[in-house]
Amino acid sequence: MNFLKKIFSSVCLTISLLLLIYTFYKSEIHWNGLNRDYYLTYYIISFLLIIFSFITFFINQKIKEYLIISLISITVCLYTFEGYLTFKEQHHREQLYEKETGKKYDTRTKLKIYEDLNKNNNYVVDVGMKYYFTHKNISDILPISGISNSKTIHCNENGYFSIYESDRYGFNNPDKEWDNKTVEYLLVGDSFVHGNCVNRPNDISSVLRKLSKKSILNLGYEQNRGPLVEYATLREYLNSNVKKVLWIYFEGNDLIDLANELNNKTLKNYINDLTFTQNLKLRQNEINVLANTIIEREKEKERQKIFTFDLLKFIKIYYLRLFILTQSQTQQPLPLPEFKKILGLAKDLTIKNNSKLYFIYLPEYSRYKIKYNNTSYNLVKKIVNELDIPFIDIHKEVFEKEQNPLKLFPFELPGHYNVDGYKKVAETIYKFTKD
Repeated sequence: MNFLKKIFSSVCLTISLLLLIYTFYKSEIHWNGLNRDYYLTYYIISFLLIIFSFITFFINQKIKEYLIISLISITVCLYTFEGYLTFKEQHHREQLYEKETGKKYDTRTKLKIYEDLNKNNNYVVDVGMKYYFTHKNISDILPISGISNSKTIHCNENGYFSIYESDRYGFNNPDKEWDNKTVEYLLVGDSFVHGNCVNRPNDISSVLRKLSKKSILNLGYEQNRGPLVEYATLREYLNSNVKKVLWIYFEGNDLIDLANELNNKTLKNYINDLTFTQNLKLRQNEINVLANTIIEREKEKERQKIFTFDLLKFIKIYYLRLFILTQSQTQQPLPLPEFKKILGLAKDLTIKNNSKLYFIYLPEYSRYKIKYNNTSYNLVKKIVNELDIPFIDIHKEVFEKEQNPLKLFPFELPGHYNVDGYKKVAETIYKFTKD
């Protein structure tokens, strides 16, 4: 104990400084300041720990002894609970999948399945906005889609990796959809529109295609994709033959993503200059080269960390922090005025295009897991109503009518919707928008 008392203050200060340095690296270097709001909490914790560390140099030995015993006890409890959550998260899905299907859950990482399938260079992985933001210094273009005409490895929440053949612009569509004279629906949105993590024909667009027996274009994509990127998507890819535009909003992170998007100079050009364009349709070859470069860079990074990743997640009590975030709702200032401006610009654009705009509100997992109080719901709905855009509330029309809404998520665990969830969402959209 005497030895622990001697090194206690120095160890506390060292750990506090390392946490501050790591927070700065993640916030300002890895994410280029785009997620600064998220890391603010960790900055505050770091500074408080540094102050605490300095104080421990001056307290008496008895108090220091009590502190050591308390901190050791707390640390043991935290990591015991983290171990429980780690085991539960990693094995619960596998057990349920194997019980329901009789098949083995695919436990490979995305890198591993990419290497297993890509022996003849026929496969790519999806490259979302997160990676374009992170690697923004290697190109003057900011894509909002992936690699074109490629078998694209997507994600795994249901026991298997979803894979789709991308179209000529890198979106999740049969390529022939771009050649139709009339497009009944064009969808913009994030990962839920992209189709995480199911195969065709189980994503929203494919179900709409089956129900309407008409042409559907899915311009959704995953990762850090909010209203500004979705508006930019319309500016770049909306054709005059589109009858209905479905703006699909996810309550879990769309406004948070917008706050980050407003820090990007290229994206801000879309709202500051109504004539601005990157001419992305004509630059797909550049997009392909950039996305492949990013894949190679990320592949090397993944190889370097693959043996330490699980250990680092455990050290950082990843699942415990995720559990706390799931059980509590931290509210931060939301860019509602900017959201209203962007949605208004989107409406003007669709009117000019002789298209009809619909706003579809998707609920998140937490709404059905904890005592829920999303204050932005009414504010978003008020904005949509003020703009006189039809509002389709998937929470009320689908999930609220379910005896157990969690059944529409993979194994009733956090994630995107499962096959049944996507199907019911698409059926509801079609019900309210069909001619």
